[in-house]
Amino acid sequence: MVKNKILFAAIALVLSFSACQKAEEYDREAQLKADTETIQAFITKNALSNVQQHEGIFYQVLKEGTGTETIEADDTVTVNYEGRLLDGTVFDKSKTEPIKFPLNGVIEGWQRGIPLLKKGGQIRLFIPSPMAYANFKVGPIPANSPLDFTVELIEVNKKKLN
Repeated sequence: MVKNKILFAAIALVLSFSACQKAEEYDREAQLKADTETIQAFITKNALSNVQQHEGIFYQVLKEGTGTETIEADDTVTVNYEGRLLDGTVFDKSKTEPIKFPLNGVIEGWQRGIPLLKKGGQIRLFIPSPMAYANFKVGPIPANSPLDFTVELIEVNKKKLN
């Protein structure tokens, strides 16, 4: 009986120390480099044309908009969108109605990419994971996943100054 208690205590002690080990640190720059290479390979493999790079994201204008508003971080935008993993798995999309949100309340990749659009335009954004959900699993999105969004800009509501 005493041997069992000692063995149990030793196992509990080992488990306690292993649970306290420092989590592996996240290296944003290394992940950004790896994701950039992955996105570039995806673009090449799929023979995508007119893809450009802007502030770390890649984008392809699918339809030029006709709006004249310049989009800023504190503006509210209304969009239709579809989000995919690079393997084509759809993880999210606007349903029957467009969604409306303040631009400064979404992932960094959208904050950099949506201002490239004009009202009525459509864009495809390829976003490295450090500008999306980084090393966190979010719903069906695995940690460290570059994302592929198609976004149509329906409306821009400028923030009103008081």
